[in-house]
Amino acid sequence: MTKSKKNKLDQVVAEARRASDKREQGYREQALKMYPHICGRCAREFSGKNLRELTVHHRNHDHDYNPADGSNWELLCIYCHDNEHQRQTEAEQGYTASDDGKSETATFNPFADLKSMMRDSDK
Repeated sequence: MTKSKKNKLDQVVAEARRASDKREQGYREQALKMYPHICGRCAREFSGKNLRELTVHHRNHDHDYNPADGSNWELLCIYCHDNEHQRQTEAEQGYTASDDGKSETATFNPFADLKSMMRDSDK
């Protein structure tokens, strides 16, 4: 790739990032004013310095659809937001946890016999 083409590509990428950051800043600020500073999945509360860990998730996954009433937004912490996008990616790839289409639930309970374990450790 020639130097001029690389410079032009770098400029295009930089401009796209600036436009994305500007667009995001607008709807994020609106969503933070509109909704309580709580993750919509794990219910963790955010304030002060950790408020930057609270993100805006687009329910329909279209970052260009930003109605003023906030109906396409929900506030999620960075961990729940990543998980939501991972689930979306897996669904698009046809991944299911079991053959019948139902996700399997965990059945192991590490605290099931806690009382007797505590009794045994006292001896």
